Amino acid sequence: MALPVALQLLLLVSLSSASHFYGGLMTYSAKGRNADGSFKVDIRYKETYHTCYPQHYWYCFSGNCGNINRSQSGMIDTGPNGYYRTDWCESATVITRNIPSNRAFQLRENSCCWINDAAWLLLSEIDLGIRSDTGEPNRSPSISILPFIRNPQNCPRTYNLMAFDPDGDRVQCRYGQSYLSECTTCKQQSGFTLDQGSCTLRYDYTSSTGLYPFELQVEDFPTHHITLSYSDGFQSPRFPLHKRRRRQSNIYGTTASYPWWWYSTTTSVPTTTAAAAPWWWQTTSTPPPSPSTNSLSKLPLQFTFLVDPPAPSCYAGEYLPKFLYPTPENGKHLFAEVNKELEIRVNTEAIYSTISNIIISGPLNITKHTTTRGEFVIRWTPVLDDLGDYFPICFIAEATAASYIYQSEMRCVIVVVGRENGKFSFNMKANVICNETSMRVEVERSSVRGLDANHLRLSDPSNTACSLQGFSNSTHVIAVVPLNGCGTQIEEDDENLIFKNEITSFDNPNDIITRKHLVEVQFYCQYPKKGNVTINFAAHRRNITVMEKGFGTFTYQFEFFQSSLFQRMVDPRSYPIEIEVKEMIYMEIEATSSVNNTELFVESCRAAPYDNPNYRPTYPIIENGCVVDSTVEIYSSSHQRQFKFGMEAFKFIGLHDQVYISCSVILCEAGEPNTRCSQGCINSTSSWSDNHVHNHRKRAAIIQTAQHYISQGPLRLKKTTSGLCNFTIKLYGLKKYILL
Repeated sequence: MALPVALQLLLLVSLSSASHFYGGLMTYSAKGRNADGSFKVDIRYKETYHTCYPQHYWYCFSGNCGNINRSQSGMIDTGPNGYYRTDWCESATVITRNIPSNRAFQLRENSCCWINDAAWLLLSEIDLGIRSDTGEPNRSPSISILPFIRNPQNCPRTYNLMAFDPDGDRVQCRYGQSYLSECTTCKQQSGFTLDQGSCTLRYDYTSSTGLYPFELQVEDFPTHHITLSYSDGFQSPRFPLHKRRRRQSNIYGTTASYPWWWYSTTTSVPTTTAAAAPWWWQTTSTPPPSPSTNSLSKLPLQFTFLVDPPAPSCYAGEYLPKFLYPTPENGKHLFAEVNKELEIRVNTEAIYSTISNIIISGPLNITKHTTTRGEFVIRWTPVLDDLGDYFPICFIAEATAASYIYQSEMRCVIVVVGRENGKFSFNMKANVICNETSMRVEVERSSVRGLDANHLRLSDPSNTACSLQGFSNSTHVIAVVPLNGCGTQIEEDDENLIFKNEITSFDNPNDIITRKHLVEVQFYCQYPKKGNVTINFAAHRRNITVMEKGFGTFTYQFEFFQSSLFQRMVDPRSYPIEIEVKEMIYMEIEATSSVNNTELFVESCRAAPYDNPNYRPTYPIIENGCVVDSTVEIYSSSHQRQFKFGMEAFKFIGLHDQVYISCSVILCEAGEPNTRCSQGCINSTSSWSDNHVHNHRKRAAIIQTAQHYISQGPLRLKKTTSGLCNFTIKLYGLKKYILL
């Protein structure tokens, strides 16, 4: 019988739009039953081509696939650095199917061509049987990978393919088999090792550069014997994966010798690289492992691997980008809540190449942004239909050097929507109100189970104005956080100014490090730079007021001055301060106290792109009371509670959009030999902190204060172009977010 005209046209569109294929995958999750007794299932798939195509055609290959009730598509990511520097684009689609029963069925999609002109095919098997171990419908593994991976020819690297199973099943990744209609070329690529049990792919060496398509199938198996039950009364047993199946996939191909540069001592190659061809490189006739028919699900995981020309070095952080804090570790589980934005921060470095981009793969409506400090931010807001599901998010950093492109390792995290985070539920009720000069955070005490709500504090609680007790009441913990104080961090992207802080739990008010860190409520206010409501934000940091036993209430003031005479203070309204490299900057720290006979000691001063004393890396100016920067000059002070110093503006400022100067200060009883102030410059903190503080802790508590951090800034390098941003912000609205 001839196909209907509409279907023929749809197939033609699919064929014409599905060329230059980079890869694709599919997952699914049950969504309950309809009023008529039919079953609902959300099917999520992602595919990548050389351009963006919103339409993909999957057809029913076996079983009763029901009908499509809803469909939504969108672009995930795109870039210009595909094969031969062509564009690539990954899109995602979520379809909801209504099926008459929960028996297994298969969906298939095939067309021409891979990016290297071979035909491609994707096959999924979806089984919604009720599991005897959980009493719930079977769930597929959560799988993901970057659609287009590249790696230098001379750099061995291991990729952990994201394959997490929410039911706790054992996941296996294997090569597709042609007789099961799982692939077209069905080739096991030479130079790669696929460990089926751990779902890791290792690249060792290929004799030629170019594209290597991978057509994998992901299956999940129960860890013990279970039964799947279906709506028609049928039951199907499932058994654990036999241990002998959990072995590495053999490598097939001709024997290859390593080129001269593989041995070169001038090329930085990791010491784990062997000079001679490894044992598995030889041709073998061992048959490939047979696929199992006992799996609970079967999902396609296909992608393209581009082997680039050799790199001058294989060490991460030189040419290949390296991830830095606060980038999450691979495999980390993150928690999100419906209609509340999740943020993932990615920081990278490379000495001899320039970080240009990150490539991401994740759920529909995920976005990425670049801050003015060169960091990347991935954002995603789950919707109600995502509740209870698991979503993998993968990312790779990309750098360029001349005409060459280098990628970092691949990292993936799992985001679970609406589950409990340890002891604390995502039912914590909180509200954030963004005002013109402050953020107001309200947390219901009754929603913080198992914790004394009084043991909560902001990022920098040293200032008495940052106390949560002043505004809190019997029903709510309330913080009123100034945009320029209490440890609030300021960030920018192309469109917004973002002010961030967090409320955390602590064991003891004097502890800096807590070993029972039970709650961390991160919040921020995002202010668009353009709009029709004008407010003024003062970047200048205010004085810090502290109250301590034995010293009463005292205040620290940190200011910049216009010259070494220290007569004219820099106007707070002129912040951020613009300077030139090697220009002298003059600073004064002064303590005001009602207690006589006290002296100020500046233990350390550092420069950092964030107003956060715990941020790393920083530029050291003073350490342990010793001058570190060679340009620092100490000037005579008017009294013992004053410290004046100057230094040349340093290159560190030019590496960031702006920097803050943060100093650690102590107030001591003057003339007392057992204080930190009397020690002055010391080469090691151990001689003082380890041997002295513990022996004199009770006595030192009344002759010196604790360390306090005071900061001022920001400082910015002068720019030659016009149109510099200031802190007069026009807003059309205030956005409110809470991250738990």
